[in-house]
Amino acid sequence: MKWLYGILCLFFLIVFHEFGHFIAAKLFGVKVESFSIGFGPVLLHRTVRGTDYRLSLIPLGGYCGMKGEKDFQKALEEKLPQVGGDADSLYGIHPFKRALIGFAGPFFNFIFAVIACAFINRIGYTYYTYSNKILINDNVTSSAARDAGIISGDQIISINGKTIEDFSDLVEEVSMRPDEDLLIRVLRDGKELELTVHTELDKSTGSGKLGVAADTSDVLEKESPRYGFFGAIGHGFIDAIKTAALTIKSIGILFKGVDMDNAVSGPARVTEMLGSTVKDGFSEGFRVGFVSLMSLMSVISISLFIMNLLPIPILDGGLILIAFIEIIIRRRINPRIQYYVQFIGLAFIALLFIIGVKGDILYFIKK
Repeated sequence: MKWLYGILCLFFLIVFHEFGHFIAAKLFGVKVESFSIGFGPVLLHRTVRGTDYRLSLIPLGGYCGMKGEKDFQKALEEKLPQVGGDADSLYGIHPFKRALIGFAGPFFNFIFAVIACAFINRIGYTYYTYSNKILINDNVTSSAARDAGIISGDQIISINGKTIEDFSDLVEEVSMRPDEDLLIRVLRDGKELELTVHTELDKSTGSGKLGVAADTSDVLEKESPRYGFFGAIGHGFIDAIKTAALTIKSIGILFKGVDMDNAVSGPARVTEMLGSTVKDGFSEGFRVGFVSLMSLMSVISISLFIMNLLPIPILDGGLILIAFIEIIIRRRINPRIQYYVQFIGLAFIALLFIIGVKGDILYFIKK
């Protein structure tokens, strides 16, 4: 069942993305010829105001079919100097409007992340952690904290000026800062000391490491803050921005020798993670399951937001890039040039797909 849960969650995120394109196309006067929930053979459909709304067999996403999407291929085959179209088609409107239609899909993924984080901030959650007192294993050969002068029994009270109240705060701050100098303030025998620690890069995950462990003798039960309606939305927006910034940073870390097979998840692993989150989370209670699911779906939705904005021709970012180039040069780009540029995008997507699928295969073999 967990695979079904995972597929349904991904299905929802993709449909929500396509709904963004749908809204923008309608807003800017582009005729939406079809909008489908699912792919493949059409099970049910109904035409309303020129749009054929469909329910299709395969629940792996959906699509928003806009008038003029195939004008590019037509111009290429007929060797036309530019892609043209009717006034109500994708290539017949002003490039700026076309760019906004391309942006709307990823933007809806961002909006979903804000909504998901807002729900989390509204209902709150209980979590268990340890104190900010740390231990260092003397048998471990590599410890950035020990090399900088931190010893077992120290309490880490701040990192780069941010207060550290428990071990969860410590992990959150360090994990997002691999291979960086951190100014760490510790409490030792009633005295505060300031030390500079250069974090290690965990090449298996791409996260930062300090080389410390929690004092498991001191278990803490904590409750996250709960906000009112507008406060939850505001903090949801802030959380989504932080997740986006961290995701962009993580993409850069991939080029520092990180184990791609482990760090880059393919569709099977993402589906399995979503399904496991639903199954395990809701087995512990509705609140735990809902918060866990919203948290993971917000991260995946932000990833879809960023990945689709990459300036690659076959993605939404490519449509946006071409549109802005046309705005700057004040003329349409020759479809032949766009065609050759697409090979770069296809190669990049194919590489990511191969890495993701390879990582999925190795993950499930080990599991």
